[in-house]
Amino acid sequence: MITQTIKKAGLAAVLAGTFLAGNTLFAQKELTVDMSETIAPIQPTMYGIFFEDINFAADGGLYAEMIKNRSFEFTISMMGWSQPNSDRHSYNNESGYALPVKYFEGEGNLNFLRVQIKNAKGYELHNEGFRGMGIKEGDTYRFTFDAKQMEGAVSAVKAELLDEEGNTIAEASIPVSGSEWANYKAEIVPNKTVMKGSLKLTFEGTGELGLDMISLFPTDTWNGRENGLRKDLVQLLYDLDPGFLRFPGGCIVEGRTLARRYQWKKTVGPVDERPSLVNRWNTEFDHRLTPDYYQSFGLGFFEYFQLSEDLGAEPLPILSCGIACQFNTGELVPMDELDSYVQDALDLIEFANGSTDTPWGKVRADMGHPEPFNMKYIGVGNEQWGPEYIERYKVFNEAIAEKYPEIIIVSGSGPFPDGDYFEYGMKELKKIGAEIIDEHYYRSPEWFRENATRYYSYDRNGPKIFAGEYAAQSVAIASPDNKNNWETALSEAAFMTGLERNAEVVQLTSYAPLMAHAEGWQWTPDMIWFNNLESYGTPNYYVQKLYSTNKGTDLISVTQDGENLVGQEELYASATLDSEANEVVVKVVNTSSEAQEIQLNFEGKRLKSKGSIIVLKEADLTQENSFESTQEIAPVTEELKVKKDVATYEVSAYSLNIIRIPLK
Repeated sequence: MITQTIKKAGLAAVLAGTFLAGNTLFAQKELTVDMSETIAPIQPTMYGIFFEDINFAADGGLYAEMIKNRSFEFTISMMGWSQPNSDRHSYNNESGYALPVKYFEGEGNLNFLRVQIKNAKGYELHNEGFRGMGIKEGDTYRFTFDAKQMEGAVSAVKAELLDEEGNTIAEASIPVSGSEWANYKAEIVPNKTVMKGSLKLTFEGTGELGLDMISLFPTDTWNGRENGLRKDLVQLLYDLDPGFLRFPGGCIVEGRTLARRYQWKKTVGPVDERPSLVNRWNTEFDHRLTPDYYQSFGLGFFEYFQLSEDLGAEPLPILSCGIACQFNTGELVPMDELDSYVQDALDLIEFANGSTDTPWGKVRADMGHPEPFNMKYIGVGNEQWGPEYIERYKVFNEAIAEKYPEIIIVSGSGPFPDGDYFEYGMKELKKIGAEIIDEHYYRSPEWFRENATRYYSYDRNGPKIFAGEYAAQSVAIASPDNKNNWETALSEAAFMTGLERNAEVVQLTSYAPLMAHAEGWQWTPDMIWFNNLESYGTPNYYVQKLYSTNKGTDLISVTQDGENLVGQEELYASATLDSEANEVVVKVVNTSSEAQEIQLNFEGKRLKSKGSIIVLKEADLTQENSFESTQEIAPVTEELKVKKDVATYEVSAYSLNIIRIPLK
């Protein structure tokens, strides 16, 4: 199209194939899209999700439980709970008191709360939730707890939901009886929406009552599952149409010490029997200390597999390789004690894929999923480095390949995309014949723009690449001041054209971290932000979504003067065919401050006369989305006309453009 800007430039400039944007004279770019031959398939796993329980992403986030420390298992067993009318250290107080009791040795649910009620009208027990409780007017909430009468005659537990001022917005009274543990339930419907509500418990009668597993969930969860996942957050994930779900992390896999590593077997089976663990991010960063950050494992490996199935994504679990986080202790399991770690990996494959007459397949079936999850991938280690990792990885690789040769093993190249650790890891993993190597990069926006050619130099016959963790850092890695601004997202979009153009090598990619609670975060930037009631996708989220939902099935060539467009005059491009939709898909990223005119010449197949363009753009590179303006930067769709297999289009400044045209 001839824009007003071109008209101002004058007829001579138009005839010469140039136009004036601002003070810069640009030549119209002629791009050739060759549809006659495909270069490589785009793997269904090309764009996926990396989930880690950082930034309160699980407890307090995706896992919809609203009670903090529901079974009194935190290191400080009353953390999250308060007794405003009682001094628990004084046995002479008038209302009553509660004390945690350890009644079981080992692992699992070790503690319960013994509540002595002296004055039923005076004693109160409160839970603060995860930075408060998001409560919605008219929604139904399921309140459950375990209880037993110990002494006296405490006859009922009254549950009240409170607003920020302490006013009751919902209540239920639940009779209790009997000296044996029993589970009690009630449904509560609040009459007000509040961002930071809380729970208050009071009691009828006097005496001693045992309490445990005090829980509050919305009934409106993802897929309506009882005690399930927060619906709005899963919807954002579902809308990404991810090819895989990598879980449970991240450095959380490793633990600061081996004793505090993530152990998948402790996260399956009955929820009330899963042992809690202090989250490794709780005091990692001085700028965001969160000593109340624990893992209840209500969101455990079974739930991760189930979520993968819901999303239509391949499950990709990552397991400890016997090395604690090398940024912390770097503790090593001795090689002669590695067998149990390897067995964990073999047992996980059985849990995911085994028949119901296998021990771990039966555990899966008993949890309600007799059909196998059909897991194809397993990761060994997160971002370990050095000879210690290679030595241990070899043992895992041999054992898994021998028993389950069909499983694809993901290895790691360390925490950085270059340097000694990276070079050593890549060299040694290639020697072993590693199938997929996981690379991580948290770098500046400039790095992402400058490295769109990164994978051109990779051996097409070597290991495939999993770009497992990446995000442009607006300030510096691990800085609390990093922003999810448009510059970071646009730079990632430019880089991702390079991932797509090298689909022979790159087969899986994922942004990281995925989620952050607005008041519980430790790390920035993050793709999705949420508070107790709301959530939104950042500009980075929309970049990921546009690539994932427009990936196509086969890579084809898009060139200018026979060369790939990778930053020349700040334009980047990639192209695919979508055999399922019978369309051609061209992605064009303009990182320039000026609009640029392109002419797309399509060869090899005939096109219909109309297509569409999905545009994500923003003139201010510092702009972000927010709770107040969730769609400040969001895609819009325009119509594109095609004439004789040629389309002319003005690419806006600072924009990502997804062009889709049906084939004849």
